Amino acid sequence: MSKLSSTMKRQALRTILFALPKVMNLKASRLPAFSESLRQRDIVAWIGLQDESIGRLLEIRDGRFRARTGKASEAELTMTFRDVATALKMLSPNRDQGDIIHAAKNFNVVTTGPDDLVIWFAQTLNMNDTAGLPMGTLMRDGSRRFTTCTNGGPLFVYVKDGKILRVTPIEYDKNDPESWVIEARGRKFSPPRRGLVAPHALAMKSMVYSDKRILHPMKRVDFDPDGERNPQNRGKSGYVQITWDEALDIVSKEINRQKRVHGPGSITFPMSSHHMWGNVGYYLSSLMRFANLIGFTRVAANPDSWEGWYWGAMHHYGNSMRIGVPAGYGGVEDALKEAEMIVFWSCDPESTNGAYAGFEGTPRRLWAKELGIEFVHIDPHNNPTAQLLGGRWLPVRPQTDAALAQAIMYVWVTEGLYDKDYVASRTTGFDDWKAYLLGETDGIAKTPEWQEAETGVPARDVRALARKWGGRKVYLAVGMTGAGFGGAGRGATGTQWARCMVQMMAMQGWGKPGVNFGALQIGAPNDLHFYFPGYADGGISGELLWTGNAVNNYQRMPHILTMNPVKQMVPRQQLPDAILTGQATGYLWDGISQEAQFAPFTYPMPGYSPIHMIYRYGGSSMSTVTRSGRWIDAYRHESIEFVVNQSIWMEGEAQFADIILPACTQLERWDIGEWCNSGGYAHHGTSLVNHRVITMQHKCIEPLGESRSDYDIFTAILSRLGLGAVFTEGCSELDWVKRVFDSSDLPDHVSWKAFCRKGYHMVAPAKESLRAPVDMRWFAEGRNKDLPEPHPLPSQFAEKFGTGLQTPSGKFEFLPELFRRHTSDNPERQPLNHYIPSWEGMRNTELASRYPMQLIATHSRYSFHTHADGKNSAINQIEDHRALIAGHRFWLLRLNPADAAARGIGHRDLVKVYNDRGAVICATDITPLVAPGVLKSYEASAEYQMVEVAGETVEIGGCLNLLTSDRPQVRGTSSMAPNSCLVEIEKWANADVFRQARAA
Repeated sequence: MSKLSSTMKRQALRTILFALPKVMNLKASRLPAFSESLRQRDIVAWIGLQDESIGRLLEIRDGRFRARTGKASEAELTMTFRDVATALKMLSPNRDQGDIIHAAKNFNVVTTGPDDLVIWFAQTLNMNDTAGLPMGTLMRDGSRRFTTCTNGGPLFVYVKDGKILRVTPIEYDKNDPESWVIEARGRKFSPPRRGLVAPHALAMKSMVYSDKRILHPMKRVDFDPDGERNPQNRGKSGYVQITWDEALDIVSKEINRQKRVHGPGSITFPMSSHHMWGNVGYYLSSLMRFANLIGFTRVAANPDSWEGWYWGAMHHYGNSMRIGVPAGYGGVEDALKEAEMIVFWSCDPESTNGAYAGFEGTPRRLWAKELGIEFVHIDPHNNPTAQLLGGRWLPVRPQTDAALAQAIMYVWVTEGLYDKDYVASRTTGFDDWKAYLLGETDGIAKTPEWQEAETGVPARDVRALARKWGGRKVYLAVGMTGAGFGGAGRGATGTQWARCMVQMMAMQGWGKPGVNFGALQIGAPNDLHFYFPGYADGGISGELLWTGNAVNNYQRMPHILTMNPVKQMVPRQQLPDAILTGQATGYLWDGISQEAQFAPFTYPMPGYSPIHMIYRYGGSSMSTVTRSGRWIDAYRHESIEFVVNQSIWMEGEAQFADIILPACTQLERWDIGEWCNSGGYAHHGTSLVNHRVITMQHKCIEPLGESRSDYDIFTAILSRLGLGAVFTEGCSELDWVKRVFDSSDLPDHVSWKAFCRKGYHMVAPAKESLRAPVDMRWFAEGRNKDLPEPHPLPSQFAEKFGTGLQTPSGKFEFLPELFRRHTSDNPERQPLNHYIPSWEGMRNTELASRYPMQLIATHSRYSFHTHADGKNSAINQIEDHRALIAGHRFWLLRLNPADAAARGIGHRDLVKVYNDRGAVICATDITPLVAPGVLKSYEASAEYQMVEVAGETVEIGGCLNLLTSDRPQVRGTSSMAPNSCLVEIEKWANADVFRQARAA
């Protein structure tokens, strides 16, 4: 086109404008869905050059396009191009999205008219590319098989007559690439040819058809946006159904009022960590784009899954862009070939699934068992992983793990059971650490006998484990993935434990064959070089600072940059306190550097308004944030003038809203995503699964009731603010899905049409010669870093680029230099990793005398945070998740038979677990698999239900985070410690009254 003369280009534009109506009418005649869409509006639009030397009026009436000559002034909507070249680029087939964005940003194309018409017209033109695409596979029974991806893995979704029949795990067919093969110790291993998804993934149908779905917009009955708002009644008063127009008008007018009266800083969007899967509808994608276009006070997230690693372990060796968590590359093959023992320390991958990976790691661990690799489990609970694999169980008292670790290292030091050459050449500060272990620093030798009083683990067992460990090649499996996250890092001594874990590995030669982090949950030999963006890579957000967008996605998928002009932030853990007291101090989570976390920030920030409006989206903070009762008081505070909640189900925080906007599930909208691909700070998370699977997340059914997709809700609100066209860039959700597809490596391997029909694409595994190297092998061997990760930044190497770790010395630092520089005045964050007993543990004798039981609430095996729990979903029917008593599904609480007998408690009794912060009613599961003195349960109940029974107010939904402390793990951090929680438990005295009331 560029070689044409000016005259020929002008003629080409006239031809396109002349032919456009004919093309559209032909498409409408062939595709009833497109024809029906055209009937939604009658419109007159003018398309042409800015000087009007070329242009044409397009009319859409009664579902047909008509064209005629005329002036732009005769149209309701105009699309004008500054020159012919721009017009041809934007109107020709196979247009380049980068050219379109460039033209829009530089005002080379300008569209004017009512925002809703502009959006509808642009999306209608785009339908020429998407209408009629073959979606899904027709089955013999007349149903159509679609695909989706969930927090727990990819699914086939079978639909007939507009109804979901069933969902099943995805199964790979003969046309998909062959699976990888690992040869180890004379055996060959290859994974199953199907997705081993998590239980909550299979609950999707029941979640879609839940009787707790919100199907209509609602307004709190005693809320009047133009009169009395009655904030004190949030969570008490009921709701009345209103129309979408009413709801959208109230919300959009209130946004404008807030900005006019207070400024954009008065609005906040508390973002849940997890919601529906996908790259378009996710909170780091469309919600962030929406919020940036409005302006808001950012809720600064704390690293709530990896506290001990970010605030502690990172400073010994770096990995800030992984939040201090080891990468795990090559761990599956190396462990199967080389490891002699795996120590699972606060690690239960059969429950946590590596976050999103389902049971993909289970066969690998069973292979290790077949090979005779020995297992040890250190945990207060003989968890499902220990039950499946067997091995030695060491029940440690909660939050004393660091004492046990230090005693093991003491044995290594005194008996010479550590890698002296590695320590001498690859580390600094070991002599000081050795002196501490031997008691030369504080007069207390960290012997196995010393730790026994703390941990309850017999000294002889600790000494035996230390000797066995010190003489073998051991994989240390920690936390959620086996290579970090969560675990014992989520309590008062979490930073101590995580620091101890990396110190132990450094003493054993971290990175040498068979010596690494992992639980065979991470490090599968997939092709990690095939590019597809993860959900944390920003999606359609246009946000470069608070997502991984800038690394790859923004260059690969050009889209309009969005920026939040408000610099004010509030720490997530302190948001309720900020509302209630008017101020808060936090510490930044910023993976770009190790140093950023040392500088506090305060709320409110000079020049900005305090928060007066809360726009809540996604999963609930209730039950996922410590001392959740604070949120109730915050919602009812007089300073909060307006609360809107955009929810799928009536649960959690939805009941505290003034306006409720009904969102639909991911099976009722379009999206695209890859299993286990979070991107961002968890680079190459796809090594957790056995096969890389990228799914077309089909819109399987129409949204139920009046519910809408989050994207459509955001579009409708912004259209009332004149920002809808900027938000959508003229695209529907399906258009954005196509843009994500085009931005990836998928077009080099599969056509868009074939991808839409089949619904997924499996990435071929890496050739054996091209598999990712083993994590830290390069460091152990003194070579340049050779891992396929862009971490750390080039400026963060102390010596030559690619040489050494992200520490000032470039070595592993037993005494972190950054702690020397920045925390010398903080007794809780010293360079020397002192053992400091939990501030809410058995050493707190006064508190323990009143509340002698230690409550730990880990991630559930059956739900994903609040996702899938409650809602009367299929998950609720699992007796190991909730117990049905008196018609109510109670949260389970596990306790040792000795503790139960001492309190006269029987199996499945209703009990009250309580402390000074509140009281929650649970059903008991009495089992010797829990250590004495410990109550074992799960965090993140979706239900929050306060009731009054016989004058007593208790919570019966299972919101155990009502009981946890909001104190940070250590001073000078924004960390939380939910697993440091002392409580008492007793048989519920009003259980019979409750049963009688339910029976009435």
